[in-house]
Amino acid sequence: MKPEANIINKMHAEWLPTILRGSFSEIYVLNCDTLRFEYVNPTATNNLQYSTAELAEMAPTAIAKNTTNEAYRQCFQELRDGNQASATINTVHTRKDGTTYPIEFQLFYLASDTGPVIIAIGNDVSSRDKSDKALRASESRLSAMVSNTPGLVYQFLLSSAGQFSYPYLSDGCEALLGISAEELRGDPAMFVELILPEDRQSYRAAMLTSIDQMSNWNWEGRIWIEKWKDVKWINLRATPRTLEEQAVQWEGIMTNITSSKLEQEEIVSSRAQLAELSAHINTVKEKERTHIAREIHDDLGGNLTAIKMALALLTRRMPSDNPELIEKADYVESLVDRTIETVHRIAGNLRPGVLDFGLVAAIDWQAKEFEKQVGIPCVFSSSHPDIELDLDQATALFRIFQEALTNIAKHAQASIVDVHLVHTRQYVRLEIIDNGRGIKMADRTKAKSFGIRGMVERSISMGGSLSVSTAPKGGTIVAINVPLIPLPDITKQNQH
Repeated sequence: MKPEANIINKMHAEWLPTILRGSFSEIYVLNCDTLRFEYVNPTATNNLQYSTAELAEMAPTAIAKNTTNEAYRQCFQELRDGNQASATINTVHTRKDGTTYPIEFQLFYLASDTGPVIIAIGNDVSSRDKSDKALRASESRLSAMVSNTPGLVYQFLLSSAGQFSYPYLSDGCEALLGISAEELRGDPAMFVELILPEDRQSYRAAMLTSIDQMSNWNWEGRIWIEKWKDVKWINLRATPRTLEEQAVQWEGIMTNITSSKLEQEEIVSSRAQLAELSAHINTVKEKERTHIAREIHDDLGGNLTAIKMALALLTRRMPSDNPELIEKADYVESLVDRTIETVHRIAGNLRPGVLDFGLVAAIDWQAKEFEKQVGIPCVFSSSHPDIELDLDQATALFRIFQEALTNIAKHAQASIVDVHLVHTRQYVRLEIIDNGRGIKMADRTKAKSFGIRGMVERSISMGGSLSVSTAPKGGTIVAINVPLIPLPDITKQNQH
């Protein structure tokens, strides 16, 4: 051997003890013939809790009790015959105190001058096994949750080149879309083709918004299921994240919302029908009120006037020397006067004749009547001296105003009421503001509270809206917006 080789071998011999002592792996040298430990490094003795002397008297099967001598010999023979360069054994070591830990060995054969040996390098795999176990448990839980989720759990990947794919699709794919997960992964464009043409634009817009803002992708739309010849409403919700090379991937869920959509459409339709019915009832009621008011005013009022005239004639012809009879006649005349006033009041409540003079005049009159009857100042202002509204709209707005004043008189404990009527090109707005105790949400929703509900229904029936809010300085603001109905163009009508 050359001198340089001797120096290198000597250096290796000096390094080896340090390497063996400093290794975090368990290192064993076993005699191939006796299956006894010829060397055990400190990491092994510390882990096993046995001394080097104790291990020298023990066989590998004493610490790896689930592995037999025959298994060791067979493995060693394979290495000695050169059939493989190394071998792997997974076993369990038992410490001196009886505790155990899993260990994985790499075995190497070395034909040394003193006799053939096996070098075994082992590592405790407890942490790895725990991680594997935890991962399997997590995957099992995830699989259970996904399989019990009513819908399709999926991953959607959009590459920087604009290509898209579905890395993951749950078993709910076919039940929801009518196509298998394999078919959709093979041809990702199939999903867009399922979407009805009129809903595809909103689908793409929702996706682009999610990309631009890195926000959740929320979309509802209709798809055509060829398998069942049916249209379904689906809801898509997914969370995006950026991957390498500017790719975006979403994880989310698709669900079938057809039933809820149909129920929603039915509710909307029912509400529309209810509003239409309410408007019809109010119209019929106002017409009936007008008819009754006119009959009361014309027939009953006329009869009372005739009675008053006849009574006046009889009174004049009555003997002057009968004061008792004159007193009775005066009483009957005053009774007739009071009855005529009652008739006028009832007829006015049924259908105020002041509405014939326009909405502004009607509201101004009602504000003054309120102030006179209740004793609360009611200040009215209008942006225009005269506002033309459809008769049904004007009547509905006037009735809402009456109901609002009634509520103020009953509940508000206000000391002043301000009323504003504003006319614009698009709508008429009526605001009733009081400085009372205000209205709570519970008061609006309590059972048998029909005042505000009736006002809301009236506003809806004429195509308007009503809001109830708290005034800045306390009290309540009732605001009604009524859209203007375009009046017919008389000029064009004359041309025809």
